[in-house]
Amino acid sequence: MTDIYSADKVVYRVPIQGVIDLGLPTFIERIIDEAEKNQIQAIIFDIDTFGGRVDAATQIKDAILDSDVPTIAFINRRAISAGALISLSCERIYMTGGGTIGAATAVDMSGNKASEKVISYMREEMASTAENRNRNTDIAKCMVDEELSFSHIVINDDSVEVTDLEGRKEGKLITLTTEQAIKYKMADGSAEDFDELLELIELSDVAVKTLSENWSENLVRFLTNPVVASLLTTFGFLGILFELQSPGWGIPGTFGAVCLTLSLSASVIVKLATKSDLLIVLVGFGLLMVEAFLIPGFGVAGLAGIVVILWGLYMLLLPDVPVSQEIYDAAMTGLTIGLIGGIFALILLFRLMTKTKFWVKLTSPEIQSKEEGYNSSLGLEHLVGETGLATSDLRPSGWVLVNNAKIFVVTEGEFVDKDQQVTIMSVDGNRVVVRSYINE
Repeated sequence: MTDIYSADKVVYRVPIQGVIDLGLPTFIERIIDEAEKNQIQAIIFDIDTFGGRVDAATQIKDAILDSDVPTIAFINRRAISAGALISLSCERIYMTGGGTIGAATAVDMSGNKASEKVISYMREEMASTAENRNRNTDIAKCMVDEELSFSHIVINDDSVEVTDLEGRKEGKLITLTTEQAIKYKMADGSAEDFDELLELIELSDVAVKTLSENWSENLVRFLTNPVVASLLTTFGFLGILFELQSPGWGIPGTFGAVCLTLSLSASVIVKLATKSDLLIVLVGFGLLMVEAFLIPGFGVAGLAGIVVILWGLYMLLLPDVPVSQEIYDAAMTGLTIGLIGGIFALILLFRLMTKTKFWVKLTSPEIQSKEEGYNSSLGLEHLVGETGLATSDLRPSGWVLVNNAKIFVVTEGEFVDKDQQVTIMSVDGNRVVVRSYINE
């Protein structure tokens, strides 16, 4: 059976529909790379969106502008906000009858206008993209900023008076219909369906390959959700903390490392994680290491480490480009939910694990009771009240030398440095509890 995509002429049909989020840029970049490698005739973006994240749209716009393969935007009903920026980045634009493009000002979910910093950034992104594709920059700017106005625009070196665009007036945003977009050279034509579009661009005899996201791109989209990303970083953070409280390396540390790797890897892929963000997190972990290994107890360094790590994790949820307050709120909400959810989930998981047969076998594989003649005592009860010397750091457990005998002990919760004197407070079976001699 012959593969239709092995034909000489192939076009890629790439849907951009629904909300534009951070999972979309990696998908678009992969498609463009594949199209360039396979020397595809054209990439047609089938667009129907009310917009989404500005940082995601900016990444997509950059990828399209850098493409060596001809790019076409087919606005299949609407390209609003971030969708307008993506459409303007394509070499040609075609729209269905009754379609719309524009209204690209940045707003939150409540419809409130973003800050001037965000508006200015989006306005110039739209203008520079339109200029790159030889489209009118005044119209592009007025799609973003309602404080701008104009009465004439230049089309084909002629000054044309504009009377039918409500958005040309101050206080109004521009949204173009299909007819208006064609009239003012913001679009190249109209097509009612994909087949008619192929005829218009003289590619009706080509094989069409419709592409969709693969499993890894869907996974990245899932992992970069603010709540999921926060849960992963919280699990990772808590797992590492638990590991620091016990000798060696075990399940909590491994679980925490995996969670942090997943979260940071996804952030790097979608270009959320920057060197400065990662540096903040590393500084936080460095402070925790200082607290764990150099400073007894838990004080300023430990608290500072936790605060710095939380700040770094929050920054990892934010892009470098200016975004609306909604993105900041979503990041903070995600981090809060992640922290609370992560703590409760770990507590619940621990309680469930302690009731399983696996846990019982792992912690006490063979219970030897007194009734069966076994005695867990090491015969150290006579040492209560004796003073010894710590031969290792007690954090909170370690080794102590008492009467020329080396025994394993645990403190009442405090950290004791090596070579410090301790007093044996109690002996219960094989559990020897000590207290710093100077603290008595």
